[in-house]
Amino acid sequence: MDDHRRWPEPVVPVQSLSDSGLTSVPEKYVKPTSDRPSLEAQLDPGLTMPVVDLRGIYDGSVDSRSAMATIWDACKEWGFFQVINHGVRPDLVEEMKGVWREFFRRPLDEKQGYANSPATYEGYGSRVGVEKGAVLDWGDYYFLHLLPRSITSHDRHWPARPSTLRKVTEEYGGEVFKLCGALLRVLSMGLGLDEEYLRRAFGGDGTAACVRVNLYPKCPQPELTLGLSPHSDPGGLTVLLADDHVEGLQVRKDGAWLTVQPVPGAFIVNVGDQIEVISNGIYKSVDHRVIANSKDERLSIAFFYNPEGDVAIGPARKLLTPQLPPLYPCITFNEYRMYVRKRGPSGKSQMKSLKLY
Repeated sequence: MDDHRRWPEPVVPVQSLSDSGLTSVPEKYVKPTSDRPSLEAQLDPGLTMPVVDLRGIYDGSVDSRSAMATIWDACKEWGFFQVINHGVRPDLVEEMKGVWREFFRRPLDEKQGYANSPATYEGYGSRVGVEKGAVLDWGDYYFLHLLPRSITSHDRHWPARPSTLRKVTEEYGGEVFKLCGALLRVLSMGLGLDEEYLRRAFGGDGTAACVRVNLYPKCPQPELTLGLSPHSDPGGLTVLLADDHVEGLQVRKDGAWLTVQPVPGAFIVNVGDQIEVISNGIYKSVDHRVIANSKDERLSIAFFYNPEGDVAIGPARKLLTPQLPPLYPCITFNEYRMYVRKRGPSGKSQMKSLKLY
């Protein structure tokens, strides 16, 4: 039986490869020709992801209905949207980026003291999935559980330096958690369900949150590899704090890849697999990936708002009819997450393999 508690090969931080000055990408990072970004057809560059001003939703103004309708349409047609006036303090956002940039500048041996394993992924890492000989992605990350308190990452998983990192990360996480709660209510109403439906389906007070801070170092041959392979997010909602200066995120739209242009001060929000399941396919979780860059490193911070691990997730009964039967079976998030982690990023194949028809 495979051991999913250990990496199948030694893990080499990509940042250390980039800093070494190498001029070519090691073979284990070279993607098959069909998966390389340079060969993909691109969409009309004038096509842009929907941007939603949340101010009306928070203050209950007449603009709130328009904002909610934009979110509903985006979740059906894109699986992604950007939000401005989201309620998270700009200074806290800057602090969050600052402490994590400082961490990734720490000495390599210090960072490796927090090296993770595939058992929980908590800590400092550079790969996802435990398939031996898999082609790897050009990126490093740090993963932590934030909520509920019963599963918050143990002290040993939190970097000691910079000294303010934990305080800033937990405060930031708390603010983005509130944002996700507001968005979940909007999504519930868009399905014709009561506004607390999705929160209850996620486990109520047991709803979970975790954060993955991504560093994509400079790459000598970005046309041969990817910062992160195509995948949909296994959880509920993802709120991404993208790099202000370096593009990298691409979203699959109408069969081609669209490079996202982050709006200053915005978060990028996307639907995860669990919301696609509960909505019975009305809302879509969508393939996305990260391209590499030869000129600049890129930092992004993904906040994941997820169901409680042992709660069974299935299509909402109110959405089912004889003509629209359930597309997906009931499965706990822990079961689904383990299934995804074993396989690593692989587009929408995990969701497709679970479909009932």
